[in-house]
Amino acid sequence: MSLNSKIILQQLAQLVGTSSVSSTDPGWDQGNRAVIDTLATWLSALGFSVEIQDVNTDGSKANLIATLGSGPGGLVLSGHTDTVPYDDGLWQSDPLKLTERDNRLYGLGSTDMKGFFPVAMAAASAFQGKDLKQPLIILATADEESSMNGARALAAAGYPKARAAIIGEPTGLVPVRMHKGIMMESVRVTGQAGHSSNPDLGNSALEAMHAVMGDLIAYRAELRQRYSNDLFEVAFPTLNLGCIHGGDSPNRICGKTELHFDLRMTPNGDNETVRGEIEQRMNRIAEQHSLDISLHSLVKNISPFVQDADCELVKMAEKLTGHSAESVAFATEAPFLQQLGMETIVMGPGSIDLAHQPDEYLELSQIQPCVALLQQCIRHYCL
Repeated sequence: MSLNSKIILQQLAQLVGTSSVSSTDPGWDQGNRAVIDTLATWLSALGFSVEIQDVNTDGSKANLIATLGSGPGGLVLSGHTDTVPYDDGLWQSDPLKLTERDNRLYGLGSTDMKGFFPVAMAAASAFQGKDLKQPLIILATADEESSMNGARALAAAGYPKARAAIIGEPTGLVPVRMHKGIMMESVRVTGQAGHSSNPDLGNSALEAMHAVMGDLIAYRAELRQRYSNDLFEVAFPTLNLGCIHGGDSPNRICGKTELHFDLRMTPNGDNETVRGEIEQRMNRIAEQHSLDISLHSLVKNISPFVQDADCELVKMAEKLTGHSAESVAFATEAPFLQQLGMETIVMGPGSIDLAHQPDEYLELSQIQPCVALLQQCIRHYCL
């Protein structure tokens, strides 16, 4: 094993061993500051100037902006430092300890996406002491797996700026130029509880929710007709009825119930229009049933993302990888970096199919090809 590979494995082991779960569940949610501080130390040693941007009030959640060189333009290599929650009882090995077996690196975040940072730093190390014509920026963000508040903070601050950005989410080193957006919403129905022996004593929230669910399923079919996009494997918006809670006893008319759903929009449409239409449909059902129905966002929505197929970054990535740019169903921070004026793609080592589940791993065979690919990208944009 080369010295370069040993350093990558040592760094990844330290990152995997530093827990940084982000979650909408307060019982799971943690900060990422320890990961950010570790990356800042390593990048400073490589000659990068580092800036830490607090994302919350106590600084336990933060972004890192590390810059090598100066001037306009340049390239951003971006990744998130948080992971999803985990059930260690379902893992064959400790999820917070990097374990190598069968030419795979097992560990929480190994592929999604702590593994990208040691690879990006290995690529950058080849340019130490060289006169970069445009800057190389390594960006590390907070809370991608929950609120995306890290990327939102960058977009609000209006930096970093560069010509191009590569987000190293696991794509098997295939460039991705398009993905769906996501909305997570709650429908709350408030009726009137009463004794089940006489329907006139109450107004069933569950019966109204039955109408709500039927209407959402019908609306889903409309979305499929209006916003289909054959560039996606699942070529239409999806609307998933995820969970429902309500009522407390079979002999009581249900007074309250709540439904959670997610909607993944293609770039053919936009979240705001669709959410407005859903709200109108809910108001109509509320009027029909003479009760209250309200729509609440569970998280801030993420816009669909599309990068022009003919832009410089997409064309370069396709040439270097030999793969045409693809579309994916999962959401990333790409819309926020694109807001900063950068051509943006998603391209990194590993497979998204292995993320968010027990025994997540990164194939060893992906590491050196990714280092070489990123070095070619750096040469193109920074030398």
